[in-house]
Amino acid sequence: MDYAAVREEIYRPLRAEGVFTWDWLYGQEYALAVPHAIGARELADLRAATAALGRVFARTVDVVQAGPAELLAELGIPEAAHDAVRLAVLPDDATLIGRFDFARTPSGWKLLEFNSDTPGGVVEAFHVNGRVCAHHNAADPNAGLEAMLPAAFRAAADRYRYLGYPTGSVAFSALDWHAEDAGTARYLLKISGLDGRFVPLKDLRVHDDRLCALTGGDLLPIDLWYRLHPFGLLAADRDDDGYPTGAHVLSLIARRRLAVINPPGALIAQSKALQALVWALREAGGFFTAAEHDAVAAHMLPTYYENRFAGRCPHVAKPVLGREGGGITISAADGAVIDRDREPHYWDQPMIYQQYQDLETAELPTLAGPKAGRIVWGSFLVNGSPSAVAARLGGLITDDMAYFVPVRLA
Repeated sequence: MDYAAVREEIYRPLRAEGVFTWDWLYGQEYALAVPHAIGARELADLRAATAALGRVFARTVDVVQAGPAELLAELGIPEAAHDAVRLAVLPDDATLIGRFDFARTPSGWKLLEFNSDTPGGVVEAFHVNGRVCAHHNAADPNAGLEAMLPAAFRAAADRYRYLGYPTGSVAFSALDWHAEDAGTARYLLKISGLDGRFVPLKDLRVHDDRLCALTGGDLLPIDLWYRLHPFGLLAADRDDDGYPTGAHVLSLIARRRLAVINPPGALIAQSKALQALVWALREAGGFFTAAEHDAVAAHMLPTYYENRFAGRCPHVAKPVLGREGGGITISAADGAVIDRDREPHYWDQPMIYQQYQDLETAELPTLAGPKAGRIVWGSFLVNGSPSAVAARLGGLITDDMAYFVPVRLA
């Protein structure tokens, strides 16, 4: 059977079920139909790196939350979010559901970034990957891990109740016109075990100092809010009349009038500048434990607030709150641009500078024929524990047009 037929056998039922409807994005193939291999030892090492770096980021976020406003500003945290991100909802974890992006290299797994605020690829890793592997009679590295998601949501709701938050009214929100975001939010709502409803972002209102859902002409207050809407964007949200609605919502979170998932401290971990802080703490010595120091040295790349690589080695400039490869520039040691994302939205952000890490290459079957590209591996951290994995195939910069690559155990 040819690739197109195999692909349709896999994705037609998923589309029909309504769980995964974005195997095509922007008129192009997004989800590939043949899994890429990972060895059992490599998978174990990836999960060990995920767990270790989860602890490193949690410790560092904890310190930042207690730090001065100047430190938050240096990390690129919008001023409107400062009070909210100081809330230590999950004191032992940097976020509830996050995704580390790694490069597989001859010297082990190397961290590229941590998507801790509103990570994508959840449905793909936890649900779709197993279906692809089953079709090919291949071993699914993510088998059984979907159960971690409802357990995490229950733990978060319990934690908020322990802290005194009401959690009776639950809403999951995303852009309703965006197939991937809305589909992910609906999937998580269904699997979470929470008694909630999907509320499009456009139907949210601030009323009587509460976040409310506009439902059938009524405004219904929300106690616990899962939002596939980044804190960085929320901080800048305004009504049509100019009222700073996003800042008001962040104020509700800071004043414990709204529980939110992922928790607000996730924005600190999301900042790529936190990697520079982690690297600085590692170089200074004395903060991390010996095991944490070793994890940083083994799995993180040298990262700085200023460019220390010019004239020495290839490097990458990244906006601190960039997304999907936006605003990234890869440069040679002499400063010549090797590749650059042209999205101007991120160019006015502070930048961090990271030693360039070459990505593994692969040639995978697609509807357009064999496609050569670079692989980035995503490894989820759920409630502090390593979880599902998936991969993307793209160019030197992994942007929103990169393919989803299912993975199988070799």
